[in-house]
Amino acid sequence: MVLWVRLPKNMLEKERNTMQLANTTDLMTSDNYKERFYAEYWQTKIRYDKLHSTIVKMEAGTLSFEPKCSLELLKKQARIMGKYLHVLEIRAEIEFIDLTLPV
Repeated sequence: MVLWVRLPKNMLEKERNTMQLANTTDLMTSDNYKERFYAEYWQTKIRYDKLHSTIVKMEAGTLSFEPKCSLELLKKQARIMGKYLHVLEIRAEIEFIDLTLPV
């Protein structure tokens, strides 16, 4: 059985193709562990993608602010988050949890 998570009907079409943290909050309190897992994955992925974007802009010299921590520390955090996402993806495959966004 594959879990498909329903996104709110009031979302605009363009929002349905991108996950946002606000779309995961109801799922985090679900009684269904697969829905909580789906939310955990997407919350981590969203944060990872934002961190990756920050790192790229920092390396390119186009970041609009100066982080208080070093580039090295941000890269370390991104590496660990990437490994965690990989573990979640393996577990999702084993447990038949579809992590793709519903169309």
